Amino acid sequence: MAKSFTTREENYSQWYNDIVKKADLAENSAVRGCMVIKPYGYAIWEKMQRALDDMFKETGHVNAYFPIFIPKSFLSREASHVEGFAKECAVVTHYRLINDPEGNGVVVDPEAKLEEELIVRPTSETIIWDTYKNWIQSYRDLPILCNQWANVVRWEMRTRLFLRTAEFLWQEGHTAHATREEAVEETEKMLRVYADFAEKFMAMPVIKGVKTPNERFAGAEDTYCIEALMQDGKALQAGTSHFLGQNFAKAFDVKFLNKENQQEYVWATSWGVSTRLIGALIMSHSDDNGLVLPPKLAPIQVVIIPIYKTDEQRAAITEKVNDLVAKLKIKNISVKYDDDDSKRSGWKFNEYELKGVPVRIAIGPRDLENNQVEIARRDTFEKITASFNDLENTIEKLLVDIQENIYNRALKFREENIRKVDNWDEFISILDEKAGFVSAHWDGTPETEEKIKELSKATIRCIPFDNPEEEGKCVLTGKPSKQRVLFARAY
Repeated sequence: MAKSFTTREENYSQWYNDIVKKADLAENSAVRGCMVIKPYGYAIWEKMQRALDDMFKETGHVNAYFPIFIPKSFLSREASHVEGFAKECAVVTHYRLINDPEGNGVVVDPEAKLEEELIVRPTSETIIWDTYKNWIQSYRDLPILCNQWANVVRWEMRTRLFLRTAEFLWQEGHTAHATREEAVEETEKMLRVYADFAEKFMAMPVIKGVKTPNERFAGAEDTYCIEALMQDGKALQAGTSHFLGQNFAKAFDVKFLNKENQQEYVWATSWGVSTRLIGALIMSHSDDNGLVLPPKLAPIQVVIIPIYKTDEQRAAITEKVNDLVAKLKIKNISVKYDDDDSKRSGWKFNEYELKGVPVRIAIGPRDLENNQVEIARRDTFEKITASFNDLENTIEKLLVDIQENIYNRALKFREENIRKVDNWDEFISILDEKAGFVSAHWDGTPETEEKIKELSKATIRCIPFDNPEEEGKCVLTGKPSKQRVLFARAY
């Protein structure tokens, strides 16, 4: 496998595209703006999905499924919601095709026009709250803690594999509560779940915070987010959790009889992450040799490559490897024994390095004689020699160390790239020359926020939860400010 591709320094955007394609993660489809997620890329998503699904269920959530089609009138019921998604909607207007009378294939049957157009799901708040209306009558029916794994369509014109496509995969949680306090607690809890997943599984440090009103989800009273920093110094929103208040309950007339026997509107949340997390994973850790995957999300955690010249050597190596593979599988370590003799060992080394397999083991006849193997780490390229005795425990500990090292490396990068700035010239200089997160004062007005975005192409990524109060002056207007916020250019 030819591994050569653009380096990060030469062209970060092209480097990213090269890794996605050459590591066999995804490719562009025949449908403009959509992608084909290839088996190796989908295997990463499955591991993400499995981990998140377990975390959701541990916090009391259950999975359900709701229609992909949403009546157009539903989107009109919550004004800010429809305004937020109107420009991205795909609309179904007809339900039948017919053969073209002039022989030019098939055409839309003009007689098959829908009475009401259907929107292909951009998000599911409206269809779900119309459903919840039938599920909720009393406080005894609450809370409802539902999650959905689904695809959504947002008609993006400028796309990039995983990061922004017209169709993508995600999960969306939609919960209903009897009180404001319960709903706020749920919103915060699910953001913590996302942060734990990002840091413990993706090895990607994140900053938890709240979005400004300009950056909130359409229809939310508050949007909480986790923000990560990519290696090129751009931020990436890795997950959001929304406190929806009673907006959707009022739009769809979802009321319940409370304990005082009074009618009250339900309180709501929604939260989601998508396949853009695969893009975040790539850009957080990978290098100029290909993917670097944290062991907890690697489809193959250990690859074993035999090196032999004769059938007898191959048989002896295979016998030894089979025993090791069995022991690793008992520890739930995913392992591949690649004894495909149609490819050279050097080719295999390159392939698994490109695909980010955390641990590579090479075994030859001399290794059997010496009762030892050579182990190569993908994160540091370090090679170590280990005894066959207790090798499964050595590998298990090594995978833990790799996971921690990848996280600590990303954390160090982020901490080195958060800079405090107190004047406009320095603000622009940092963004242009160093990038990263810029911690600066803002006067709190949406007008100033928009002006900063217009002049710098940077947005307020979040107001961190642990933000201390600090008297200062807005970096643009000089007006008083009581706290810093985090700015960055972003994906």
